[in-house]
Amino acid sequence: MAVSPLSRRDLDFLLYEWLDVAALTSLERYTEHSKETFDGILDLCADIAVKRFAPHNKKSDQNEPRMDAEGKVVIIDEVSAALDEFGKAGIVAAQFDESLGGMQLPTVVARAAMAWFQAANAATASYPFLTMANANLLVEYGTPEQVDTWVKPMLEGRFFGTMCLSEPGAGSSLADITTKAEPADDGSYRVTGTKMWISGGDHELSENIVHLVLAKAPGGGPGVKGISLFVVPKFLADGTRNDVALVGLNHKMGNRGTTNTLLNFGDGTHHPVAESGAVGYLVGDEHRGLSYMFKMMNEARIGVGFLATSLGYAGYLQSLDYAKTRTQGRPVTNKDPNSAPVAIISHPDVKRMLLAQKCYVEGALALGLYCSRLVDEQQTATDPAIAAQRLLLLDVLTPIAKSWPSQWCLEANSLAIQVLGGYGYTKEFDVEQLYRDNRLNPIHEGAHGIHGLDLLGRKVVMQGGAGLQLLTRTITETIERAESAEPEYAGQLRTALERLVEITGTLWSAGDPAVSLANSTVYLEATGHLVIAWIWLEQLLAVGAKTGDFYDGKRAAAQYFYRYELPKTGPQFDLLASLDRTTLDTPADWL
Repeated sequence: MAVSPLSRRDLDFLLYEWLDVAALTSLERYTEHSKETFDGILDLCADIAVKRFAPHNKKSDQNEPRMDAEGKVVIIDEVSAALDEFGKAGIVAAQFDESLGGMQLPTVVARAAMAWFQAANAATASYPFLTMANANLLVEYGTPEQVDTWVKPMLEGRFFGTMCLSEPGAGSSLADITTKAEPADDGSYRVTGTKMWISGGDHELSENIVHLVLAKAPGGGPGVKGISLFVVPKFLADGTRNDVALVGLNHKMGNRGTTNTLLNFGDGTHHPVAESGAVGYLVGDEHRGLSYMFKMMNEARIGVGFLATSLGYAGYLQSLDYAKTRTQGRPVTNKDPNSAPVAIISHPDVKRMLLAQKCYVEGALALGLYCSRLVDEQQTATDPAIAAQRLLLLDVLTPIAKSWPSQWCLEANSLAIQVLGGYGYTKEFDVEQLYRDNRLNPIHEGAHGIHGLDLLGRKVVMQGGAGLQLLTRTITETIERAESAEPEYAGQLRTALERLVEITGTLWSAGDPAVSLANSTVYLEATGHLVIAWIWLEQLLAVGAKTGDFYDGKRAAAQYFYRYELPKTGPQFDLLASLDRTTLDTPADWL
């Protein structure tokens, strides 16, 4: 990858000029850090990503994992070498406590650092990405023994971790899972069932794989209330092979270098103990597993938003580089066929496609980092009320931070292909792979429809509507700061925000949840665009009166978003206000 997968200049602007991440070093948790240590980790990660991850991105795509005759997973050697380098650098443990061997790095810096790997090679980056989320959950809810046994080796890069939720017959409907866990005399459990779509579910890249498995223990009742969470490792602590069997590998259109598996737990393939079933260890209390897993799921959702953003950003930078060097055509005002062709970036429609990509990927990156900063503020707040406020705002923004980049940074990848023209959809160029890799993210960690239901059905009405009220206050504060500097944009955003509040009330006044939620995906898209418009206004305030191409580029991208993108919410709000029943009333036989 000759072109950098991310813009360090943009990261520096967002971290230091906008979010003032250096100010975090005044907090007790981060006093050992400075801007220099933050820059050091960003430099290190960029270096490893470019030198170790990017070079095999295409090779791992073209040589996806396979099962050999013995049922073991075979992966190209470069993946293991890159992950070894990642582990030795201590990046897995970066944001964890010093007592666990971590650096106590702020989440916002750790996320920015991880984005380099996601942009350079999404597939290889997925292994540590899931591992870090797994470890975070166990640190929060596991016992000291579980942390010592499973978390510390993960932070050292020796073990990897997964999350096992979906099943072939249940998919995203976790209330319908059938995996069971029976208590054993020794205090552990025997887990039996099948899990599907498990990323990183089996491989030979690490000494062990720590699966976090949702299963139903006796006495929990039907639905999600009966779900518990278990650690089910591939190998037990004494090295005995647990009864976790790889049934097969799923072959995806993108992200091919990450194993995606169908796993059987407790089918008798292996016999670690006398009783049948895979040995599992309860995390926390019985029947509270889904609430625990949501910590990992929410972290993974924001992480998927970062992954989508990173892939969109990489495609944008590649198409930008191509547009500056590819000559074709002449200005419409020049009819002389003997004149030299111009670089295609001179054509207005190519500029349109590049501006669209720029406003999508830079807006999405800013939103992801803003959410990450909220995590740091919530975790370090000494006032419980402030911590609760930061958590509430993060809860409201999470479905948007996952879904908006997954939709619009994928569109950026589509536009990158278009900029390259006929070359764009050939395997000789990276943009077609980036599109394929990114197409998975609108489905990863919940499809748009699920997050639309989450946003409208739960998040904006939670605590008596406190979620929407807090988001409205936060955006209004930005509008008020911008009214003198950016009056046009401040006015547009205020109008859209007032419409959002009005429409939310209209939807829930229907008196029928089926009608209220029928078009929740449209609500998600419109709210997402409004939130990104807010984030762009925040960036403009950080730009201020600064001069130079970089800052002028920010102004141009913001102008594009406010003139081309934010107006799209008008017809969406109109549709929502009508309480349209088309999707409810159309019989299945008509489709």
